[in-house]
Amino acid sequence: LSTTLKLTTSSSVLYYSSNVSSSSSSSQKSSVVAETSLRILEWDKICDCVASFAGTFLGQQAIKQQLWKLNKTYDESNTLLAQTSAAVQMLNYGSSALDFTAIDVLLVRSAIQHASRGLPVEGKQAMAVVYLLLFSQTLQSNVKAACKQDSDWYNRFMPLTKMVMELVTYQPLVKSIRQVIDDDGSVKDSASSKLKQFRDQVRTLEGKLFQLMDSLVRKESDKTSSLEVSTIDGRWCIKSWSDQLTTVSGLLLSSGSGVGCLMEPLSAVPLNDELQQARASVAMAEKDVLLRLTEKMRADLDGIHDLLDTIIQLDVITARAKYSLSFGGSFPDLLLTEDKDAHIGDEYDASGKRTLNDDLSTFNKRKWILYLPKAYHPILLQQHQQNLEKARENLKKAIADIQRRKLQPENVMLEGKAGVNIESLEMEVTKLEQARPVPVDFFIGTKTKVLIITGPNTGGKTISLKTLGLAAMMAKSGLYVLSSEPVRIPWFDSIFTDIGDEQSLSQSLSTFSGHLRRISAIRAHSTSQSLVLLDEVGAGTNPLEGAALGMSLLESFSDAGALLTIATTHHGELKTLKYSNDTIENACMEFDEVNLRPTYKILWGIPGRSNAINISERLGLPDIVVNNARELYGTASAEINEVIMEMERCKQEYQEHVHEAHHYLAHSRELHEKLLAAKEKIIEHRFSLKYRMMKEISEVSTIARSTLHKRLQQLRASISHSPQGTQMTNSQKNIIDNKQHNIAEEVSHTNDLSVEKEQQKKSPSGMLRKVPIPNIGDMVYVASLGKKVTVLKVEASQEEIVVQASNMKLRLKLRELET
Repeated sequence: LSTTLKLTTSSSVLYYSSNVSSSSSSSQKSSVVAETSLRILEWDKICDCVASFAGTFLGQQAIKQQLWKLNKTYDESNTLLAQTSAAVQMLNYGSSALDFTAIDVLLVRSAIQHASRGLPVEGKQAMAVVYLLLFSQTLQSNVKAACKQDSDWYNRFMPLTKMVMELVTYQPLVKSIRQVIDDDGSVKDSASSKLKQFRDQVRTLEGKLFQLMDSLVRKESDKTSSLEVSTIDGRWCIKSWSDQLTTVSGLLLSSGSGVGCLMEPLSAVPLNDELQQARASVAMAEKDVLLRLTEKMRADLDGIHDLLDTIIQLDVITARAKYSLSFGGSFPDLLLTEDKDAHIGDEYDASGKRTLNDDLSTFNKRKWILYLPKAYHPILLQQHQQNLEKARENLKKAIADIQRRKLQPENVMLEGKAGVNIESLEMEVTKLEQARPVPVDFFIGTKTKVLIITGPNTGGKTISLKTLGLAAMMAKSGLYVLSSEPVRIPWFDSIFTDIGDEQSLSQSLSTFSGHLRRISAIRAHSTSQSLVLLDEVGAGTNPLEGAALGMSLLESFSDAGALLTIATTHHGELKTLKYSNDTIENACMEFDEVNLRPTYKILWGIPGRSNAINISERLGLPDIVVNNARELYGTASAEINEVIMEMERCKQEYQEHVHEAHHYLAHSRELHEKLLAAKEKIIEHRFSLKYRMMKEISEVSTIARSTLHKRLQQLRASISHSPQGTQMTNSQKNIIDNKQHNIAEEVSHTNDLSVEKEQQKKSPSGMLRKVPIPNIGDMVYVASLGKKVTVLKVEASQEEIVVQASNMKLRLKLRELET
């Protein structure tokens, strides 16, 4: 029983080890296939380009390692995208603190290594740590200031906000380092009393040696002028450039024909020995200072190490953001789809029609599993920008060169040639600006598992495959996708490609064999969450056999293969798969038959048709050859081509109607916005007129009240000074009351008149008549007072006059007079 148990246990262990080994081997093979696919897509060039935006050497290494990590999970990809989005927000905010080029991370890493081993940290290493801590403090202060200005920025900068706020800046350590280390990394004299004493001694000895050498050279200057003071290994010597001997006695250190001789005078030997000892003492004193500083750093060493890791991580995130902004990328909506059928029912209602209350964005999200409008190939776009920048730089240099030549009269004859050069450079810049790479659209529905793209050679099929593969990898790695918004793309666990020819003479593999071996590996390692890109499937062998093999492969991928398979082909038989399988869709590369060139655009839902016979006819092939070819091709194929042409025409008309509808929608929105703006202006104008009218009424009322108050005071004063007595009779009181009543009526009449005049200003029919300017002493009639008054003063510039009305002086506008 014991023996049986041991055997059983041993067998279980062996079986488990075998399974682990088999699983590990399978994972390694899958990684090899995936890495090979990424190299076919030229993912390494994307990694190098993104790394060039990092500010530190360690950041460049870290971002390449992060981008090449193949086993990212869906949550990790979303975290990377959130970090990139936060960095984009910070860069758009104008945060200049995200420039990591001033940090020497290699010196900081060396300082950490020295301190961890108990070795003295060098001065430059210590200052590199200081700059790291100060940079962290500045970054933290900028984020705090932004969040204080607007609390919403705290959430916009997440998750970077949390990373920055948790940075520890160790200000006491910064103060300790700066007390003993200069900005250039040298130890300060004030670091210790011994260090200052030994350095003073060194300076004194160097001064003595300088005076000694100077006197020796002066004595020999009459005999030879080829002597100079030099140092070798820290010892002061005299160097003679000629072979002529001098009268100075000393130790000959080196000599040679044509190179002179180097000699240490005997009188300088004791001073040089003493200088060497003083310098050794200085080095020991500096070492003691640095050891004490290292002990202080060791207390915060773990925190400094974590801070360095965080800064490198921030550098990596910022590099992804700068790359995304530099090429105009869009944030991708990353979709995790384990069972695509679960999402299909959201697109339509029970009757099979799309729900009308859904907006366009919701409809797009439900309809498309992959929505990638105007996607650019990253490498082509990068090359275009580099060429354009180079051409602009050449033009700028040429213009500067011409400006420089104009200041030199002798170069006047070269102006004509320079002008021609400028014109050619400007034409080159204009040509490059207009020759921007052509983007492609990818609209793949939720039901599609296999997409077949047909089209002519050099029509853009391979570039389209690579564009999609790179876009999927960029979204998975936390980069913005170089496409227009909105972007919706699935998360793929792996991206497998079979693009290009693979031949191996050592293994006796032809192009067809190489394709089959790679597709077989892809078929074995792809999962229900993989993306498979196959270029020219079924090519390289007999057309009939290749077409049959291609159809079988694509049907196998559709039945139990990858999440999405996209294949390009020239085999017309593959176009018919769509009509027997709902998960297969057709598309073709558009071809301009008039100009006989591809447009590099994808027509969705339309199978590509053959253009070879029509192109041959346009190129001048004899009619008899063209007609025989059409007969051999068959009438059935011609009818299919006619059906495809009709589908293309309907598709084009549909696109035109959609474009027209979008145009009218945008125009109606613009008109609606203008209408709202006009309404706001009318309301503002109405309130401003009302406010101005009330202000004028208030001013007139104030003047009238002031006038009334003065007239009452004058009336009371005249009665109080009357010689007939101090008591007013009833008749006098009646007179005062009547005058008060008359003045009040005048004020009321003036207010009503001002309102009436304000209304007349608004009405075109109420325009006032032009009144001539009176002279001083003239009698004029004032309608508001109902009588004639005498003009006392005329202010023509302000269109005002001062008049005498009874006992009152009034200031009136000319428009208040009547002729």
